[in-house]
Amino acid sequence: MKKVLVAFFSQTGNTEKVARAIFDALQCDKEIKPIDESMDAIGYELIFCGFPVQGHSVPAKAKPFLEKLAKDQKVAFFTTHGSLRGGKFPRQALEDALGMTTQTKLMGTFGCRGKVKPELIDALAKQLQHEAWADEAHSAHEHPTAADLHDAAAFAQKICKKAQI
Repeated sequence: MKKVLVAFFSQTGNTEKVARAIFDALQCDKEIKPIDESMDAIGYELIFCGFPVQGHSVPAKAKPFLEKLAKDQKVAFFTTHGSLRGGKFPRQALEDALGMTTQTKLMGTFGCRGKVKPELIDALAKQLQHEAWADEAHSAHEHPTAADLHDAAAFAQKICKKAQI
């Protein structure tokens, strides 16, 4: 039987909620673990890897996991962020993740909004270059919503079908 790993890094709980929605949607042999407990990803047919977008990139705590993924490993990334879906900053973070895993087989990506700590928004709102992002992030306070989690589950099923799991 093919085994799937859902590995995630979450600071506020947003990414963990999405990870659990993905995990619950899987109809196969599966495991879910925080990234820091998943450093050995050998033996999995497919890995879903999730992280919050931080500083327009992959958080430092998630980078070692990404860098250790095996050549030809099937992987799907999911992110949470304060930006609008499809925004520049989440796309940039996914590009950074792809740059760290150039030898893997990307099966797909998913991103959804997540509540951002108010103190972070307030601090960044005082910086001219981050004013627009801060305005967007304020509107993410109810995310991830039930609809976001439903979309994450649909993403998981689509990726498993694509990966033939």
